[in-house]
Amino acid sequence: MSITEFSLIEKYFYRLKAQRKDVALGIGDDCALLKVPEGQLMAITVDTLVENTHFLPSTSPEDLAWKAISVNLSDLAAMGAEPAWLSLALTLPTADESWLEAFSNSFFECADYYDIQLVGGDTTSGPLAVTIQAMGFTPPAAALKRSGTKPGDLICVTGNLGDAGLGLAISLNKHTCLTSKHEETLKARFNRPTPRVAEGIALRNLASSAIDLSDGLAGDLMHILEASEVGAAIELDSLPLSEALLAECDHQQAIQYALASGDDYELCFTLAEENLEKLENAFKSTSSKFTQIGRIVGGTELIYTSKGKQVELILSGYEHFHEL
Repeated sequence: MSITEFSLIEKYFYRLKAQRKDVALGIGDDCALLKVPEGQLMAITVDTLVENTHFLPSTSPEDLAWKAISVNLSDLAAMGAEPAWLSLALTLPTADESWLEAFSNSFFECADYYDIQLVGGDTTSGPLAVTIQAMGFTPPAAALKRSGTKPGDLICVTGNLGDAGLGLAISLNKHTCLTSKHEETLKARFNRPTPRVAEGIALRNLASSAIDLSDGLAGDLMHILEASEVGAAIELDSLPLSEALLAECDHQQAIQYALASGDDYELCFTLAEENLEKLENAFKSTSSKFTQIGRIVGGTELIYTSKGKQVELILSGYEHFHEL
């Protein structure tokens, strides 16, 4: 690398602007020193994005930075945690300073938007990869988990499903959009997902379980069912599908994208029916909607219904973008 590791960090990732009050010592020493608020649990998650596995070589540094943060914040949201800090490990094939400048500007734009502070990390040489560890807080009794739901609970999701899967297909030249507006919308949903942080906090003390949708509704919901030892019935006609998705493919294809494609980063959660009105009121302070798509049932199977009748589906699985 033409620029040293320490000068790279100082130039692109060290900032003197206002720090969070819960950061006693940030970047610049062997470790960060952080203050965990009294009476809070710390939620910690880590995710790695690797070129040609999790993102395309054509992905812009701005989109990559934004997505790298967002997928981690989505994990915190699924636990009902409020984001606070993050660390960054960046592996670079070359120290391209124009790429680094674009990446760091977008990185801090996203971090500032969610009021989180970069407190440490590492840089190394190798195939392009971005690893972020995100940390946040949640009251002990309010932390959301995958376990805890019971038969009779409602199954809900935030936002719309399937957009990111079609956005990926467009990026891979496997789908040609009817309009440039649809293309822009769907690709943005893949490249810049919106972590449902406020929604996760709104679910505290209301949801009986939750998970973020990184690998598709069908696969991720199974994690809740396994952890809670229950089954589920999903009403296909209730799945929230965007105008762009329905305009670009037929209804059956849209259902496939909604159930089996990944990268939506919406929240799937369950709650007792008596909490529904409280949830509606709590969501008024957020920017997104939620949709009831089914119920938790006895047994351990995930079944699908349409117009009240059980149907059989063969879903094409999702395993990063090369499987589409």
